[in-house]
Amino acid sequence: MRWALIRVCLAVTTMVVIAFAVPLGLVVKELARDRALTNAERQAAAVAPALAITTDRAQLVRALAATQARIALWIPATDSSPAVDLGTHRVSADALRGASANGEAATVRVAGGLALLRPNAVSSGTIAVVEVFVPDGDLTRGVTTAWLVLAGVGLGLIITSVAIADRLGSWMIRPAVRLAGAAHQLGEGDLGVRVPEAGPVELRAAAAAFNAMADQVVRLLESERELAADLSHRLRTPLTVLRLNTASLGDGPAADQTRAAVAQLEGEVDRIIRAAREHRTPASVPVGCDAAEVIRERMAFWSALAEDEAREVRTAGADRPVRVPVARAELTAALDAMLGNVFRHTPEGTAFAVDVHSTDEAVIVLVSDAGPGVADPVAAVRRGHGDGGQGSTGLGLDIVRRVAESTGGDVAIGRSVLGGAEIRVWLARSARPWPPPAPGHRRGPLKRG
Repeated sequence: MRWALIRVCLAVTTMVVIAFAVPLGLVVKELARDRALTNAERQAAAVAPALAITTDRAQLVRALAATQARIALWIPATDSSPAVDLGTHRVSADALRGASANGEAATVRVAGGLALLRPNAVSSGTIAVVEVFVPDGDLTRGVTTAWLVLAGVGLGLIITSVAIADRLGSWMIRPAVRLAGAAHQLGEGDLGVRVPEAGPVELRAAAAAFNAMADQVVRLLESERELAADLSHRLRTPLTVLRLNTASLGDGPAADQTRAAVAQLEGEVDRIIRAAREHRTPASVPVGCDAAEVIRERMAFWSALAEDEAREVRTAGADRPVRVPVARAELTAALDAMLGNVFRHTPEGTAFAVDVHSTDEAVIVLVSDAGPGVADPVAAVRRGHGDGGQGSTGLGLDIVRRVAESTGGDVAIGRSVLGGAEIRVWLARSARPWPPPAPGHRRGPLKRG
């Protein structure tokens, strides 16, 4: 905007200067020419009194010398007197005779300037011609200086207009620059940034709207942190009861597993409380993990419970590294949500499997079971949809869906080869992810990870 305003002022001022300076320069040139010719007319008129009273050559020479000008005189011959020719003529004899015969003043272009021919009556009754030479230097005297002055004035006007436009543009653009910088800082997590309401009316309104938006963002984040902290603190009471109850379970794999689960849950609650107390957005770090390693770790955790419930467990494709653009904690939460659904919604003894398939473009994680399946696959992944029992909140598969969509992938629920439900999680690796699969639809053959 600033440079656009400067360019507009530069163009407008330049046009105005040209519109006035060029005609004024031509007028100055014409005035100089008229001044030189007027001086020549005055010098020629100074000889007229002498011509009116005498045609004596000596007296006329003295009269011409008194003018101190480049002047010449020609008097045609008569019956009683010869022709008189004084000074240096620059025009032809025909031009002199023509001026004498016509009796009208004339200006003739000659080498190096102009010749003014002025007819005058003499005492002998003939018409004499006074010739005054005006050199080109006299015709343009002072024109160059006047043009330089005009050019300087015009350049000064242009520079002044550009300076004023620059100051005006700076005054207008500075609030916009501040607003853009504040928006960038807010995007980077600086929630305390605000913009002073200054500048034009429109920019003051924009600054006020930005400040109101920033205040609203701070209020929403604060409300969210308070809600998370309050919810986490409410979980402390039942967790305490669980921890006390686990102390009476005695020894054994089931008791140890229960204590470990309660300890892990307490750790997660503590992390939520600490995160809720943070007032700044943590710096972004590169995310990514080995999906195969996460699957092996979580399957080792869930296999103990599967053994207690006599469930057959199978894992495939997790024997080699499979990198995915998902944070380890997020993939762990998604995998635990899917495996937790198997234990929650299928009877004891139901077999399940976890398979990993990989290509250069995507990684597919399949969690399948031999249970009754999912009656409504579309509603199952909708946030807040639960089965109304078994403590289901309907948030598990929504977590899985958000993890998949963060990479450009998706989640699909269909029928597995074991006869129950199959949850397919597509995690895109490349910038051009595959289109999401339709529920129950299998894609083409994939390279087993």
